[in-house]
Amino acid sequence: MKKKSDKEKDLEALKKDFEKAQNIFVAGFEKLTVQQDYELRKTVRGAGGNYKVVKNNLAEKAAQGTPAEPVLSNLVGMTSLAYTAKDPVALAKALTGYAKANPTFVFKAGLVEGRAIDVRSIQDLANLPSREEILAKVLFLIQASAQRLVTALGGVGRNLAVVVDQGVQEGKFSQ
Repeated sequence: MKKKSDKEKDLEALKKDFEKAQNIFVAGFEKLTVQQDYELRKTVRGAGGNYKVVKNNLAEKAAQGTPAEPVLSNLVGMTSLAYTAKDPVALAKALTGYAKANPTFVFKAGLVEGRAIDVRSIQDLANLPSREEILAKVLFLIQASAQRLVTALGGVGRNLAVVVDQGVQEGKFSQ
């Protein structure tokens, strides 16, 4: 049994994590083997997140006064949390991919950028392109516009040179 002081330290640490994390995914993990749990933790770390198995009442108490409060109230069954302050799409992709391979891992709820979302929204979030893909597309669009502008400006100068050259060849520019 843990001492009361240790439990209070755990509660404070979890509360600090909830205050920092903008994105929290609540899941149930009944009947996962040790190897499957290890793979899940590795997957979450690879996506830049943290993973904890928590007692329901501890999570509910730690969430009081934070944006996670509606998501973590009235939890039932075994509960785990995957959370991050970084990219929610990467973590959602990692978790849904893991859930497809391990059907005993199920989502209960989620919190993305301070807003509560349902299980279906987690799937929708996982289907979005990653942050890197979006940035690459925006960069391509910016470069394409700049490239078109340079081509157009180059074309005007080239056309002017052709007209002047034709005028010189035809003798229209005499001194």
